[in-house]
Amino acid sequence: MTLQEVEDIFNRSLRFCFSKKKLCFVFPVLLVCGVLIIFCRAVSISASAWVVMSLSFMPVFLCTGILLAAGVLLIRMYYHEIKGMKVHFRKLLSHSLQSLIGASYLALPLILSYLLLWTLMGVFLLLKGIPGIGDVISVLLAFGPFILVCASLVLSFASLLVLFFVTPYVALKNGVHLRIAEEIIAKMRASAFMNIFLLMIGIAPLLICIGFLTLAAVMTDVHYLSATAPLGVSLEWFFIMVPFTLILTPFVIFFFNFATECYGLLQKKNKNSTSAVKVDKTEDEFCTAQS
Repeated sequence: MTLQEVEDIFNRSLRFCFSKKKLCFVFPVLLVCGVLIIFCRAVSISASAWVVMSLSFMPVFLCTGILLAAGVLLIRMYYHEIKGMKVHFRKLLSHSLQSLIGASYLALPLILSYLLLWTLMGVFLLLKGIPGIGDVISVLLAFGPFILVCASLVLSFASLLVLFFVTPYVALKNGVHLRIAEEIIAKMRASAFMNIFLLMIGIAPLLICIGFLTLAAVMTDVHYLSATAPLGVSLEWFFIMVPFTLILTPFVIFFFNFATECYGLLQKKNKNSTSAVKVDKTEDEFCTAQS
C-alpha cells in the first residue's frame, strides 16, 4: 500500500460526496439524529446529575444504530457508483432491508454496556447520599465514577470504530453473522498501523467540520440566543440544528465512502489470503444480484 493509493481513494471518496440521491438520503437521517440529541438535551435541563449523564451519552449509541443502518445503504449506493452502474434507490432499499435491520442491532451491545455503567454510577451516587458518611465515602471512592466516565468515553469511541470498520463489512458481505466481531478484530490486528492510519484520515474531515460547527453554535448561543424556558431553548437548538446537519451531510457521506475504499484497499493488500478471495467473490455476487 502506497501513499499514492491512499490519495487516490481519498480523492475518489471526495468526488462522490455530492451525489443528489445520497445527499437527499443522508440529510433526513442526520435530522432524525439531531432531533434525538435535542430531545435528550431538553429533558436533561434541570435534571439530576445521574439523568444528565445518561442523556449525554445515550444519544451517541442510539445514533450509532441509526447511522449503521443508513451507512449500509449508503455504502451499497457508493459501491454501485464506483462500478459505473445505475443506482435504483427503491430497489436497493428493498434488497437491503434485512441487512439494515441486522446492522442496527449491532448497536445493542454498546447500549446495554452503557446502561450497566450508568447503573453502577447510580450506585455511587446513592452511596454519596448516605447521611453522615456519604461525603467520606464519595472521597474514598472517587476513582469509581472516574473509571465509569472513562469507560463511557471508550464506548463512544468504540461506536466510531464500529461505524468505520463494521459498516462496510456488513454492507459488502450482504448480511450480519455471529462471528463478525471476531473476523473484524482479526483483520485489524493483522494490519493495526494501517487501520489506525486510515481511520485518522477518514475521521479528520468529519471531526474538523463538527468542531467548526459546534464552535459556531456555541458562539451563537452565547451572543444571540436568549430563551430560558425548556421549550424555547429546544426550538432555538432545533433551528440551529437544521443548517448544522445540512453542512455536515457531505462530510458524513465522505466518511462512509472512505470507509468503503479502505475496506477494499485492505482486501487488495491481503488478496493472496483465502479469506480475501472469499470476500471478493461475495462482493461480485452482491454486485450482480443488485444490478
